[in-house]
Amino acid sequence: MHFLLAMRLIRHEARTFIIRQWTGLSDDRIRKLYRCYVLEADSYSVMRHRGKSPRQTAFFFRNPELCFQASQLASLFIVYGLLYAGSLGLESRYRLGSLDSGALLCQAYEAYIELHTPARISFEHAWFLLMALARREEIGAARCAACGGVRLKDLLAKRQSSCANCEPPGAPPPAAAGSASSGAEVDHACTQPGVRGLARYPANGLR
Repeated sequence: MHFLLAMRLIRHEARTFIIRQWTGLSDDRIRKLYRCYVLEADSYSVMRHRGKSPRQTAFFFRNPELCFQASQLASLFIVYGLLYAGSLGLESRYRLGSLDSGALLCQAYEAYIELHTPARISFEHAWFLLMALARREEIGAARCAACGGVRLKDLLAKRQSSCANCEPPGAPPPAAAGSASSGAEVDHACTQPGVRGLARYPANGLR
């Protein structure tokens, strides 16, 4: 099971550190698995990322399309049981180092890339989004007051708005008090063909 999850994470181009966190395998074993995967599967398109992992929540607020895709990921995290929409907001339901949680994270990300071509959020950004949502310090998820769809919420913004599709024409973007937001706050899933139910299902526990 450890090796299967590691190979799955390699296919999603996760860094060695992330793979070690989820599987407990050593760096040397992970490098050998990577070489084995590339050589045997002829998967030269799989990259090995180096350096620091994503850590800026501003990434998810760069433009409406990224906000929309990130809100879809937040919905999928709830659907797959990685997060729970409680009365106080999103609560963590995953355990770092658990093979089951790692597999659910992969399933949620794979469902996301099936919905979006191209997928603009990497696996590592998806993992960072899950952690950021669980921490509830900079970013959260909420129900759009205008349409009821799921939207990302900048917890540091001075002004909270409706989702991008429901924002009145000419309205200024929310001014952020911190680093999380610098433009349009959210887009939502309920207006997109084929994914209407995905946006509304998890919104039941959100405010």
